[in-house]
Amino acid sequence: MRIPRTRWTRGRLLRVMVLAPVAALVAACNGKDDAPASPEARDAGTAVPASSAAAAAEPARTATAPSPAAQLLPPTPQCADDDEPTVAQTEGPYFTPNSPQRTSLLEPGMNGTRMIVSGLVLSTDCRPIAGALLDFWQCDDAGEYDNRGFRLRGHQFTDQAGRYQLETIVPGVYPGRTRHLHVKVQAPGGRVLTTQQYFPNEPGNARDGIFDRALVMAIQDTPNGKLATFNYVLRTG
Repeated sequence: MRIPRTRWTRGRLLRVMVLAPVAALVAACNGKDDAPASPEARDAGTAVPASSAAAAAEPARTATAPSPAAQLLPPTPQCADDDEPTVAQTEGPYFTPNSPQRTSLLEPGMNGTRMIVSGLVLSTDCRPIAGALLDFWQCDDAGEYDNRGFRLRGHQFTDQAGRYQLETIVPGVYPGRTRHLHVKVQAPGGRVLTTQQYFPNEPGNARDGIFDRALVMAIQDTPNGKLATFNYVLRTG
């Protein structure tokens, strides 16, 4: 898919990022999954999921949702022309291909603090990438991964403005690691970026051998959960 060659200034990106969490929170409160239609999977040498078998899970009964009235976060990281791509990191031992397509990983009875992560997928010249694949996976509130099914696993595609939104819980602490999320990101026809997202002010950050501060999300605590933002920058040329 060819993206119109519109120059995205920092001001325009800020306006997009302000609107994106609002749309995400409204959809979450209305119980709707507004994931874009699933394009056919792109394989650039690394197995990535293409399944669209599962709809968004029902909101968890025991997790609490961020308030729609919560103060919005600024975009992070900022994007400038010729920006460096997002740092790649190890996949780890627990990736499972062919996850269901969904923007919510919540399930009935799931423990944990609800969190909404949103942002943009951009090229290095700050253009939004529509139809980019994002495949997320993480451990549960107790620090355990589901390696037999697809609990807390799912993929989605960015909309025409390059936006994504994930509804999940704050992961527990896996032994030997700091708190983190896993993700694979791929532009249409592009290479797969495998990386991880981290939380600010975590005690385990300083002890984690692969922790990278460039991959820390901007997170705001609300009375009912957390709001997080992160922009992925991909090398498309």
